[in-house]
Amino acid sequence: MTPQQLYGQAMTLHQRGRLTEAEALYRRLLAREPQAFAALHMLGVLSAQQGRTAEALDLIGRAVAINPRDSNAWVNYGNVLNLSGRFEEAVASYDRALAMAPDAGTLINRGSALQGLSRRPEALASYEQALALEPNNIQALFKRGVILGELRYTDEALASYSRVLARDPNHAEALNNRGFLWWSNKKNYPKAMADLERALALAPDLPYLRGLVMHLKMYVAEWTDHEQQKAALIQDIRNGKSVARPFMLQAVADRPEDLQACARLYARDQYPLITAASHDRSARRNHRKIRIGYLSGEFRSQATATLMAGLYECHDRAQFEITAIDNGSADQSAMTGRLKRAFDDWIDIGDLNAIQAAAKIREAEIDILVNLNGYFGKLRMDVFAQRPAPLQVNYLGFPGTLGAPYMDYIIADQVVIPPDEQCFYDEQVVTLPGCYQVNDDRGRPIAARPSRAEAGLPAQGFVFCNFNQSYKLTPEIFAGWMRILKRVEGSVLWLLNDVAPFADNIARHAQSHGVAPQRILFAPELPEDRHLARLSLADLFLDGLPYNAHTTGSDALWAGVPVLTRRGTAFPGRVGASLLLAAGLHALVTESAEDYENLAVNLATDARALAAVKAGMTRDCPLFGTDLFRRNIEAAYLRMWEIWTAGEKPRPFTVQSP
Repeated sequence: MTPQQLYGQAMTLHQRGRLTEAEALYRRLLAREPQAFAALHMLGVLSAQQGRTAEALDLIGRAVAINPRDSNAWVNYGNVLNLSGRFEEAVASYDRALAMAPDAGTLINRGSALQGLSRRPEALASYEQALALEPNNIQALFKRGVILGELRYTDEALASYSRVLARDPNHAEALNNRGFLWWSNKKNYPKAMADLERALALAPDLPYLRGLVMHLKMYVAEWTDHEQQKAALIQDIRNGKSVARPFMLQAVADRPEDLQACARLYARDQYPLITAASHDRSARRNHRKIRIGYLSGEFRSQATATLMAGLYECHDRAQFEITAIDNGSADQSAMTGRLKRAFDDWIDIGDLNAIQAAAKIREAEIDILVNLNGYFGKLRMDVFAQRPAPLQVNYLGFPGTLGAPYMDYIIADQVVIPPDEQCFYDEQVVTLPGCYQVNDDRGRPIAARPSRAEAGLPAQGFVFCNFNQSYKLTPEIFAGWMRILKRVEGSVLWLLNDVAPFADNIARHAQSHGVAPQRILFAPELPEDRHLARLSLADLFLDGLPYNAHTTGSDALWAGVPVLTRRGTAFPGRVGASLLLAAGLHALVTESAEDYENLAVNLATDARALAAVKAGMTRDCPLFGTDLFRRNIEAAYLRMWEIWTAGEKPRPFTVQSP
């Protein structure tokens, strides 16, 4: 058989998917003609199809060295480089191909490589060039939508996905992405759910979609089949399926092992370790002060900043330098101005890709990098995956493990993470005395208190409240609240209003429990000082499960409103107990639904009992002692640093009370 015949037969088998037979013929040909360009090229493509990327790179690399004028070979070489995560080289390979033969598919692949480098504007330009060649190319339109969404051009991204769906109404990923944008950026629940439920019907195994649909339903208190959906979601996570993002699961799951399994799946899929870069201990020991970097997407008027601002200001500058690593959220607010005055240095990474951001952090020689987002808000787990600092700490923004091997410690207390549950955290657990949650005792003004009428409250009657975001509310907790209202004549429940149809659904649920909908009142969002002022009109804050009040619990206590909690079975549901114990309000921590409801009714119907609780409330307590907390967390940082500079691996430890 001639070489031409061997190659032709191999190609036919290759095209029919008979890869083993095709490979044998390619190798027979190369044994006779080791420099046969076409056989080297196609055997390399076949190797890539079988997952042998190193071999594929070698074979196609040899092919392009023999014939550097073949554009298809450069495209395939770029494709394998792309699969290998060698994005810079992939872009160069695609550029070689495009110089010879402009092609929409190659431009799309080039855009994907640029996305891998987080060079979003260049990726967008590549997709635009592909669309100039093929205006209706669905892949280019879809990827363009992804980039536009990441660049926060929401309307343009929605339009790009709509163009995809005009040509392919069953494009599940476009429906998923468009639905997510309708929700996350527009808060348009009807349009979001229409897209997401259609995507779910078309592709029920699309990653994280089922969890997203359930999360959005919880935002508007749509609880049809809630328990069945919850059970199915958790079972799938136990079976290793990527069905929910960790943040969304925290309002659903009540077992730390399930939350850990979810976080591990998500970290593996979305934020795998990129580099195990080492850091020179001898050079770091020369630092006169330990350099703490706080990485956050919320350096603005937001809950994390509200809690942390006082800590930034009172850090011991004799021992520590503190740097803000800002993921682009700083604005012109008074809070941002306060934060900028509090830090020693400020590094903006909002427009940087992970590699660039990590380089900035390494350049600043940050010793301990604190992750204040985790899987919440404007997160940057991609930066932590680059291992830019010797020690990386999970704190405050995400109450649970991040499930990632590059996070060294999680800061907690013995209430939120009891000693026998540390195994459910991939980080080493640092146990602080008192409450793990910092609070600011110096910069939380309260505006003039409004009248009950001005706040939309009735002139008389006991006011129960809960100002958590609506997705934390579950049908089980709501049923308990309705039993409480029925036992306390004339009482009302005051909630924070959320997107429609939340209020309508809550009214419907109340009626189904035999409670007049008029007894459920809704408060609009207000600036923090005015919110704290109106909050003081409430008589008792009713906490929920499985996700307690965190910052909202601190808000209530700061405003002088008692918080009644029920201790949960995982970190998110134990924060209420941690806050109350640190505030000296042990009697408000209950262990069962029955005790919780009975105590709520007792406090609402016995004025002396409620007065006694309020008499025990003070801001002069460990919970609101910012400087006390500062000493505790600095002791934790010092111990972490001692362990690392001694050449030892991170390990759990407890900080003793000063």
